[in-house]
Amino acid sequence: MSTQAQTIPVGSTMEDYYRRQQLIDNKDSLTSFTARPFFPVASSKNVFYPDSTEKGYNKFSPGNVWKEDGFSFMLLPVSVQTQFNRNSPYGWNDGAMVPAKGLQTLLSAGFYAKYSILSIQIRPEFVSAANQDFTDMNKNSYSTFVARYYDVYNNIDLPTRFGTGAYSKVYAGQSSIRLNYKSLSFGLSTENLWWGPGIRNSLLMSNSAPGFAHFTLNTTKPIETSIGSFEGQFIAGRLNNANINPLTPGWDYFSNPLYLPKPSDWRYLSGFVVTWQPKWVRGLFLGMTRSAQSYSNDLHSLGSYLPFFSPFKKVTADEPINKRDTRGSMFARWVWPEEHAEVYFEYGINNNTNTFRNSLLEPQDGRAYVFGLRKLLPFNASRHENIMISIEATQLGGTTNNKILGLSEWYTNQYIRQGYTNDGQLLGAGIGPGANSQTLDISWVKGLKHIGIQLERYLHNDDFYYYAFVDTQDWRRHWVDMSGGLTGEWNVRNFIFNAKFLAIHSLNYQWYLDRSKEVAGGPYYVGGQNAFNLQLQAGVTYRF
Repeated sequence: MSTQAQTIPVGSTMEDYYRRQQLIDNKDSLTSFTARPFFPVASSKNVFYPDSTEKGYNKFSPGNVWKEDGFSFMLLPVSVQTQFNRNSPYGWNDGAMVPAKGLQTLLSAGFYAKYSILSIQIRPEFVSAANQDFTDMNKNSYSTFVARYYDVYNNIDLPTRFGTGAYSKVYAGQSSIRLNYKSLSFGLSTENLWWGPGIRNSLLMSNSAPGFAHFTLNTTKPIETSIGSFEGQFIAGRLNNANINPLTPGWDYFSNPLYLPKPSDWRYLSGFVVTWQPKWVRGLFLGMTRSAQSYSNDLHSLGSYLPFFSPFKKVTADEPINKRDTRGSMFARWVWPEEHAEVYFEYGINNNTNTFRNSLLEPQDGRAYVFGLRKLLPFNASRHENIMISIEATQLGGTTNNKILGLSEWYTNQYIRQGYTNDGQLLGAGIGPGANSQTLDISWVKGLKHIGIQLERYLHNDDFYYYAFVDTQDWRRHWVDMSGGLTGEWNVRNFIFNAKFLAIHSLNYQWYLDRSKEVAGGPYYVGGQNAFNLQLQAGVTYRF
């Protein structure tokens, strides 16, 4: 059965297997894994059974596939994912799931059908969350501090809690309808996208938010030319607004509500990613991304629908507000199959209104980056076992005071006040505006199986910290999460099980410092409010 339009969903338990295999045996050596979802090349009877170390590999009869007169049909895997946060919301890269305390569940299932050049993939998702109450802002926080919090989060649609009761919603999920010809595919999709080489974070597209409806023109496999191979995607879509108060319940300032309702107009998003693999440098992938969003009321010309073909729009005295939210990045991924290793980097600019000359003078203005490397160390070659070491750092925090005090954080926008979000969650790096993170993973891997340790430092919105405490710059208030835990995936015949146990210790939770503990003449350092949280994840995928 042809798989040229059949995808492995972003963030699924099988997706990273294909990327790891590229380091082990250099299969799909022209595939960059920087424009996902991934379109696998069939190397077995069923692309959902890719692991050659599985007992019965390539012997599973794909009985879920029916073929007749050029028409083919197959059932897609059924997946159940659960997540439990004991004290407060935590985590990202979980698609349709929402930031919530308590238990939540995500269900997905569907089918794939193909006739000639037409393919249809229907894979809806249902999410249900207990969405229990928790304290999202310390009641003893100064009113000025809370007002400055709203200064930031009135310019982005990122509620800490989705309503005041149980939450449930049905999404079209990882669904699409496409016309496919050779290496190209055109159609309508609601699938999650991931652009760039990052594994834990991506600057422009990730699966931290639910997928959104978009037209797509993309490659399904690298297009080979005389100078190397190319992959890419162009999209044009519609983003949904949540428009929920950043805090629950909302706060007042001198009896005036701090929340400013956002415009209800829908948002148009267009963007592209393109990757080039030069034929002269084996394993090197170079690429760029760009996206732009506008309110539908501002779509008046072809240029407003295709803004990335025009230069970054400048702010002038005649038009002091940029009515477009733009960002872009350049990236590189270099695979060294002989060393079973890869290194990658992504550098992005947020809402750049500078001239090219000023960008050369101050390249750090509005910048963010993701850097990572991964290496597989042979552990037991006869059993195809390896030790995998992964390191990734993401930096979204600002570098210039004028940007921070001017509320020009990554993903926020003072005109398009939902910011770079869909349904109240970020399209880009899930750590959020002004945040930084460093992650270390060490795992034992064998085929689809892996058992590992994850250690992570997560600095919450440090741009807001500098904005809120501009008068004092009190270094004791940085909000930092230190987390560690166990992760694992295990395949048994038709099933793939996955689990994660994470302990999170928060320093200066919600940037809060109890000044009443300070004593005149006593030590300067007084610890802020700390918090502890547990996150448990468990899931199972059944492959037909």
